[in-house]
Amino acid sequence: MKSAFTTAAILAALQAPALAQDEPYLDDRSSPETLLQSLYNAVNRKEYARAYDYFATPPAASLDAYQEGYADTDHVALVTGTASSEGAAGSIVYSLPVAIRARAGDGGERVFAGCYTLRLSNPQIQGTPYAPLHIEKAEMKPATGELHDVLPASCGDGTPDETDTVLADAKALFSTLYGRDCPQAPDRDASDQVQSYTIPFNYSHESLDTPKHEARLFRFYCGSGAYNENHAYILANEDGGLTPLQFATPETSVQYENGDSDGKVEDIRIVGYTADDMLVNSTYDADTLTLTSYNKWRGVGDAFSAGTWIFREGTFTLVRYDVDASYDGEKDPVTVLDYHTGP
Repeated sequence: MKSAFTTAAILAALQAPALAQDEPYLDDRSSPETLLQSLYNAVNRKEYARAYDYFATPPAASLDAYQEGYADTDHVALVTGTASSEGAAGSIVYSLPVAIRARAGDGGERVFAGCYTLRLSNPQIQGTPYAPLHIEKAEMKPATGELHDVLPASCGDGTPDETDTVLADAKALFSTLYGRDCPQAPDRDASDQVQSYTIPFNYSHESLDTPKHEARLFRFYCGSGAYNENHAYILANEDGGLTPLQFATPETSVQYENGDSDGKVEDIRIVGYTADDMLVNSTYDADTLTLTSYNKWRGVGDAFSAGTWIFREGTFTLVRYDVDASYDGEKDPVTVLDYHTGP
């Protein structure tokens, strides 16, 4: 069976403790994958006591010794594969394929691959103190190559877990970033809450016969008003690394005749740019690799702004922006930016 893999959504961690903590805090024991992400999130944030505590059996003679083992480590990147699981005396034992790249302060890198074993005692029969999912042991060896190439295809003899871990990670990141601002509609179908798209692509510097990379785009519903619906987007690279997308958006100034917004539009011009983390009434077209938005300024949709962002070089670039600023009952937008239409 083909192994699925995912990467922790990790930002660069710097040696200075204050800067190391710029990486968003992650402490999630809900699955083997998220626990490993939390482990290396703690390492990257220099929170070694938290990392040390994820192990049932201490991974070093003392916390000081454990911390000393990371003294020259600047950042750790993580890829996890498909976990297998099996029951054992009132517990579930997970075996998880793992590959990591540890970058030292001098820029040197070392790659390791192997298996982590984790255990969760049945939560329904536990007392206090409660024991959450924890790491029992790690068997890692030095490796050479890209993380997804050295990642073991499987670990253990249990039943493979078919969970889409990249989607699960994207949902967790969405909840962390937007949970308070994006109300979910209980009457909406689950497929409307989040949609997933696979994007095969090549970089411009690669030859035509280069095997395609594969990204995944996740669109999350983020509330709606009377006539507009908001969406947030998260992009996963081919290793499963997650990035919440920001979209370049022109800021426009509209001049109306006699200053009357119900009158004739005399001029529309770009006065700057913003980076928006939401698109309005947006759709993704897999054939053209484009995201489009259509932001109605009022319900009839005769006044609006509309953007087009195309996927290239591994992300989305603004290539067209139209504005219809006249409230005249007609749709006659002005194109204020166009890098998309041919001559």
